[in-house]
Amino acid sequence: MLKKRYLEGTRICLEEMENDPRPIKPGICGTVQFVDDVGTLHCKFDDGRMLGVIPNVDQFHKIQQEQNLQMNECEEITEEVEESEEMEMSM
Repeated sequence: MLKKRYLEGTRICLEEMENDPRPIKPGICGTVQFVDDVGTLHCKFDDGRMLGVIPNVDQFHKIQQEQNLQMNECEEITEEVEESEEMEMSM
């Protein structure tokens, strides 16, 4: 279930990481690289660190706005490619 919810590229924002000896600061955002079989989200954070985030232990939330923005950008690119292909076919 976690692998479907947090696909590669999903953006999250860390709220709290109590049990890590070198926690990432609250408010730092990151990108999910993958979810392992135990359910740890392996993320690359915007401050350059890479760390596993554990659901129900670490506090974080999924960033919907950025995902919607990325999806809109993908749709625009797809539309541009389709228009370009149509123009090439008509030539």
